[in-house]
Amino acid sequence: MRQTSLTDEVYPLLPTQHTFPIETVLARLAATMPHYPQPLIDQLGDAGAAPFRILIATILSLRTKDTLTAVVAPRLFAVAATPAALLALGEAHLATLIYPVGFYRTKAHHISALSRILLAQYDGQVPADLAALLALPGVGRKTANLVLTAGFGLPGICVDTHVHRICNRWGYVQTRNPDATELALRACLPRQYWLTINNLLVTLGQQLCHPTSPKCSACPVAAHCPQVGVTRRR
Repeated sequence: MRQTSLTDEVYPLLPTQHTFPIETVLARLAATMPHYPQPLIDQLGDAGAAPFRILIATILSLRTKDTLTAVVAPRLFAVAATPAALLALGEAHLATLIYPVGFYRTKAHHISALSRILLAQYDGQVPADLAALLALPGVGRKTANLVLTAGFGLPGICVDTHVHRICNRWGYVQTRNPDATELALRACLPRQYWLTINNLLVTLGQQLCHPTSPKCSACPVAAHCPQVGVTRRR
């Protein structure tokens, strides 16, 4: 049986993709989303945080709410904020420092392992390269792209559950998972929006465009949204 690949998960774009006013919608979101609380990693990037801090904070944030990560990440960085310092903590102590983020023991293991690799292969620096980032323990495409965009200001499309859900809800893509959505967006999204789409859609997803019962009555782009798959709304 033929194994499926990532590209197999990218299904033909819906007809609305050709008419969906993506530039108009993103411009509207750029004017309105800054009025809402911003995602934690974007706050770190805007504050000029080092790529290593953004990498670690992003790993901590996986399967964890921003409100918790915003408490745990500064607590960790107050004790250790470099690969050498984190590695010196040991996994057990590191796990206690990042508790209660989701999967804290696994994350402690990954953070220790990637710190060792950064020290051995990159002189303690985070590589500004997608393939190199993806080779680090615990780093998937979402994390790697977020480090590139928020940490280095380099082109990348960071797709998390919010970006995946909303782009499919708009009918702009028709995909089964975030990785496939990233590939689809790389093919159809104008390059000038690659750096900003994650911030805009994560904010929209956290505040209004919820997985169930989205707040369509308050959404600034509701007039353009075909609401694909939405069965209940407010």
